Amino acid sequence: MSPSSSVGGPATEKLTTGPKSGSSTLDSTQLTPGGAIFWTRNDPSAIGPSRDRIDSMAVRTTSGPARSARTPLSPDAMESFLHLPDLVFHEAGHIIFSPFGEFMTVLGGSLMQVLIPIIAGVAFFRQEQPFNVAIMAWWAGQNLVDLAPYIADARALSLVLLGGRTGAEVEGHDWEFILTQLGIAHRDQGIGTATHAIGILIMIGALVVAGRAAALNSE
Repeated sequence: MSPSSSVGGPATEKLTTGPKSGSSTLDSTQLTPGGAIFWTRNDPSAIGPSRDRIDSMAVRTTSGPARSARTPLSPDAMESFLHLPDLVFHEAGHIIFSPFGEFMTVLGGSLMQVLIPIIAGVAFFRQEQPFNVAIMAWWAGQNLVDLAPYIADARALSLVLLGGRTGAEVEGHDWEFILTQLGIAHRDQGIGTATHAIGILIMIGALVVAGRAAALNSE
């Protein structure tokens, strides 16, 4: 497997610019709303806690995560509108970690997805902003949910990648390479399921903490 064939995330709701397809298209019909975000539609610049924002966030979490909870290892998790922003950090991770060898280049995409909200959360923690820390924790959990189907697809290679082809058609993908190198590809379903469960638990816990922070702030 070459590094070029293994690097790149699943293409659900993504811009397809694969080296083999030579195309650049965006399927807007797949951009279905789901998941949550930490600002309201009317005030996208506001990130501070409020009861209204908590209510808005709670409503928005019922679509993507609820659907993916019913089918945890299906591409449903990738229908969240956060999937495209997550993809930006995923692809950047491949580049950032490329100096550290092939394994880290491939792993770097998924790693960067989770590291970005963690780094932001640490910054908010140092500024004593618990609400924003909770939102960053929620985002980290969402990234785990986003990655779970990708991990579970290590052997099946049925997910469509950036080039518009499945992993089986382009000699594998990130997590096929990662788990094969680690000698645990046969456990892809179990690892994917565990990753999804951890992500959901983090998201739920983060919402509880965010709600408490908003309540304390309003007192």
